[in-house]
Amino acid sequence: QYEMIEEFKEISLEASEFGLPSVLWSYPRGPNLNKDDETSIDTIAYAAHIAALLGAHIIKVKPPTSNIADKSLKEKYENYQIDLDSLSDRVKHIKDCAFRSRKIVVFSGGNDKGDKEIIKEIKEIKKGGGNGSIIGRNTFQRPKKEALKLLDNIINIYKN
Repeated sequence: QYEMIEEFKEISLEASEFGLPSVLWSYPRGPNLNKDDETSIDTIAYAAHIAALLGAHIIKVKPPTSNIADKSLKEKYENYQIDLDSLSDRVKHIKDCAFRSRKIVVFSGGNDKGDKEIIKEIKEIKKGGGNGSIIGRNTFQRPKKEALKLLDNIINIYKN
C-alpha cells in the first residue's frame, strides 16, 4: 500500500505538470477490514481525505453506509452532530472530507440494481453534493433501449 501511495503521488504530480487531471479509485481493503467496514462512513471519509492529500483531482469511492468501523469515532460523529441517516447526508460528509468539497468526488454504482433503486441512489448522491455516479454495469448490461432511457434519466438528475 505504501508503494502504491508513493507511485500515485508521483503520477499525480507528473500529470499536473502536463495539465492532466488524476483520478484515484480509493477503495480501502485489507485484512483489518471486514466487508461491512470497507464501506463504513469513517473508512470512506478517510479514503476520500487520503486521496485528496495525495493530489487526486477526481476521487472515486463507494457510497458510504452509516456503519462506523472504528467504534472510538462514534462519539465524535455524535458530538459534531454529523448526520448519517440518509445517503445524501453521508455523501455531504465525504465531500467535506475531500478538502471541503474542493475535490471532485464520484461514487461507484456497485452491484446490479433495478432502475428505481439506481435513480433513488443517484438523487441522494446529487442532493449530498456528489459530483457523479459510476453506473457502468447498471446500464450497459441492459438492452440498449432500456440503457439509453436510464442514462437519459440519470443525465437529467445531474443536469437539474
